[in-house]
Amino acid sequence: MNVLIVEDSQQIMETLTDYLEMEGMTVDCAYHGQAALQLIQQSSYDVIIMDIMMPKLDGIGAVQQIRQQYLCQTPILFLTAKDTIQDKTAAFEAGGDDYLVKPFAMKELLLRLEALSKRGFRQDLTRLTLADIIFDTVTGKVTRGDELLKLSRIQLKILKLLMQKSPALVSKQYLLDEIWGDDEPPSDALRSHIYALRTAIDSGREEPLLETVHGQGYRLVS
Repeated sequence: MNVLIVEDSQQIMETLTDYLEMEGMTVDCAYHGQAALQLIQQSSYDVIIMDIMMPKLDGIGAVQQIRQQYLCQTPILFLTAKDTIQDKTAAFEAGGDDYLVKPFAMKELLLRLEALSKRGFRQDLTRLTLADIIFDTVTGKVTRGDELLKLSRIQLKILKLLMQKSPALVSKQYLLDEIWGDDEPPSDALRSHIYALRTAIDSGREEPLLETVHGQGYRLVS
């Protein structure tokens, strides 16, 4: 499990990191919301642990941007000393998925992280938007500007994952695992679908959106 911890207390950060790494997790750290936004553009995470009271950009503001600006649907657990119903309401309205008040038991944190990871990405967004691309995930209809795009089932899955993760880089292996699971296709199948997707959304456009980072993966940027 890949976890991003956003916490301004170095002591708490080190304690959480040591514990989660002992449980076999991969951990990245950010000491304020602004740094967290930079990291989610570069990496994919299974769960984000978010403090509220932090410098530069607090947890509520960071989560609002993660959900609204970056369309990132990674599960977010608020881990904070703020314990009023108003605090909890603000956290969930911003886009949080769970809320744990400090002090807390490490075992409970672990159980909550595992539950959020199994739940996967939030499914509350049926309409994904990036630049002038609109993807209705219920009907499978995708438009860019006034043009209706014709995409295969696999290409729709790739586009949905890239839009959910945007602007973060999505690795080739992640796409293979999410789309084909254990039944991986021939080595050039993903590349062919990416080529077809790029042709559909970017061909003839002044502002291409689908970017290949050679040796690393793909991302949608606007």
